[in-house]
Amino acid sequence: MDVMTKALILISMMVCLTSVANAISGEAILYRPPYAPSRCFGPKDQGVMVARAHGSLFAYGKACGWKYRVRCTSGKNKAIPNACTGNTVDVTIVDRCETCGADVLELSQEAFAQIARPELGKVNVEYAQI
Repeated sequence: MDVMTKALILISMMVCLTSVANAISGEAILYRPPYAPSRCFGPKDQGVMVARAHGSLFAYGKACGWKYRVRCTSGKNKAIPNACTGNTVDVTIVDRCETCGADVLELSQEAFAQIARPELGKVNVEYAQI
């Protein structure tokens, strides 16, 4: 393996470890369409892999367009097995969640379904800005 390949592998590993180290533990809640209009983009549709952020994360719109990688860590009800799919999902912040507490993201139903069983509606997650 040449030096350049080793360097690229090392950099990739450092990026992965940094995003895991900076992950926020919180909750994800499912929300249903329509996803537009939104506070960030008005009537302009941003697709379906979108999220609403709690007040302090939204920061009066500063977070508009920020992307987060979200991973389900467990269901809210420990009695329900297999709440998480094992996948991650990348979402774009498009709005503020009016009813969310700290460290809560509201994920579009399509994004939520990538990481957890949609019928649960709420799961524990880790998320980090990417």
